[in-house]
Amino acid sequence: MDMDMDLERIIQCIKQGDQDSVQIHLDHYNTQYAECFFFNIEERERRKFRKNKMRDFVPDSDSDFNSDSDDAEDQDLLLRRRLAAALVWFIRTQLQPGVLRVTLRTLRILSRDRQALAPLVTDTALLTLAHLGGITSLPIPEGQEEDEEEGHYAEREDYGYVLGDVSSDACKQSDTEASDTETCHDNLRSVSTETCTAEHHCSPGHGALVRGKKDAREEMDEEEDKGDKEEDDQVGRREALKALCNIIYNSQRAQERVSALRLLSGLSDKLKQGISAKALPSGQFYELRLLFLLTALRPELRVQLQQERGVSMLTAALEQCLSARWGEEYEVLSDHSAPPVSKEVSQRAVEILKTLFNITYSFHRQEPDEEDAALYRRLAAVLRHCLLLTCDGEELTEEIQGHTVNVLSALPLQCLDVLLSVRLTEGSQEWEGVNMDTVHTLLTFMERRLDRGQKLKEKLTPVLNLLTESSRAHRETRHYLRQQILPPLRDVALRPEQGATVRGRLVRLMTHMDTDIKHCAAELLFVLCKENVSRFVKYTGYGNAAGLLAARGLLSGGQVTHAQYSSDSDSDTEEYREAKRRINPVTGRVEEEQPDPMEGMTEQEKEQEALRLISLFNRLSRDKIIQPVGVMTGGGLEPLCGQMRGSTVEEVESEGESEEEREK
Repeated sequence: MDMDMDLERIIQCIKQGDQDSVQIHLDHYNTQYAECFFFNIEERERRKFRKNKMRDFVPDSDSDFNSDSDDAEDQDLLLRRRLAAALVWFIRTQLQPGVLRVTLRTLRILSRDRQALAPLVTDTALLTLAHLGGITSLPIPEGQEEDEEEGHYAEREDYGYVLGDVSSDACKQSDTEASDTETCHDNLRSVSTETCTAEHHCSPGHGALVRGKKDAREEMDEEEDKGDKEEDDQVGRREALKALCNIIYNSQRAQERVSALRLLSGLSDKLKQGISAKALPSGQFYELRLLFLLTALRPELRVQLQQERGVSMLTAALEQCLSARWGEEYEVLSDHSAPPVSKEVSQRAVEILKTLFNITYSFHRQEPDEEDAALYRRLAAVLRHCLLLTCDGEELTEEIQGHTVNVLSALPLQCLDVLLSVRLTEGSQEWEGVNMDTVHTLLTFMERRLDRGQKLKEKLTPVLNLLTESSRAHRETRHYLRQQILPPLRDVALRPEQGATVRGRLVRLMTHMDTDIKHCAAELLFVLCKENVSRFVKYTGYGNAAGLLAARGLLSGGQVTHAQYSSDSDSDTEEYREAKRRINPVTGRVEEEQPDPMEGMTEQEKEQEALRLISLFNRLSRDKIIQPVGVMTGGGLEPLCGQMRGSTVEEVESEGESEEEREK
């Protein structure tokens, strides 16, 4: 069947109120476009190719090689907008549960098309979908916008909002198991098939939901009847939230309107109701996904959620999600015999963690009061539990650990002491009488990220910063990490950046092209060396260390004066003491002895060679190819302006000889 005729027929059936026909046609449409994430993409690519091919061709007045395709595409877009507008009106009428479900699924498919979003970004459409999604504390949507069915939206524009490195297309999963919105930071994850259990609230504008004709004919007992209705409500609620997530993600106009309509407040109320319930709400995932999108896309909503005690609410949601059991103060008990955390639970926890990061990313710069400090310590204890969890699959475990590290790096440093204040148990990693399970997990996590070698800036810098600041603040953490990363030197035949050790991999990052990565790697090693320059050069080599030392003004040696470190010494191994005098400080290893290049030269020849080198440096400096600098008394670098530009007779003669040699 022709698509245009199919959509026209659906719109006509909607106008006539023929629910059975609408359901049949929409079921066919949903099956056909279940995995369609780009509308008209093939036609647009063909048109682009034809335009490039015919760029120099100027058609005469009778030629319209583009007009047919333009008209066809415009007609398809207009039909999709008309269908979207008709469906928005349709879901506000009294519908059978099965019809409502299939209608919302069609709206979800249409919400992937940014060009056809205009009918879906009105206040009426947004509020209607919010109510159908179970967010009932919002205003009841008023009458329908005029002329929506007739497509007067065709001239309106909506612009998608690109979030970080998130792709503009939706997660390409099956229609029954996937969300259509991309989420944070670097993740393209499939969405769980969780459903809502809360009662469905309908506004007067929606009408009451009743069972379909097939259900009414069947002779079922009361329990089965109630179960079917609840399942229909759950699926419909989930579909409405999916469509709402797509619309908000793809339209800046929708983001502005939901902010003005205070959707965040209604969503928070809904989440709080689920948190206060005894049973874990099964449909909470898409509510959390929606909350993440709102806080990621609208800065004012991040502030609003902070002010409405969002950290406390999300901490409670995370506790409920993971079934946290509390022991002593700020200690969540771990059950090592428990089965791995399921995919559904871990994905829900990830959404909570991403939203927590959105509203806490600047907290590390603040000095919390007593009440806030207690809240952040409680959150840090739950995050410690997240780090030690084992999920159903290695990828899920690493994902939840990555988002946990992001939140930990955002919290005030003084509130992270709870990570070390846990009692020692059998099998715990211990150092100096302190439980090091968390630090060991972070170190293992960092090593895995080092091995991946992809997206290092996004994946690696948070854990490097967290380990650096924790080492600076906690003596036991620094000692443990130094033992693991910078053990006493024994093999000095290799350069520091060579080999597969953690030290070697971190030293290699110190010369990475990305300045953030190389700074974070160097800073961690510098702190593990207690910010002592000679010790830092010993473990990394002067060539690798020069970048950080120059930035710190420490090229002349010494130690950071403001650093507060214990006075423990750096003991050398027997192997290192024997080879110490033969180690090249620049490369950090024992080098083979090289012959003296000036051996056999007279003093006059040595002086001429020195003048020739000075002449070459002067020429490079005059041509601005290099800029000679020197280390000043304070340890910083300063240009040597004119200090090597003495125009001696030997220099002029040397330059003249060089020119003659080049001409020959």
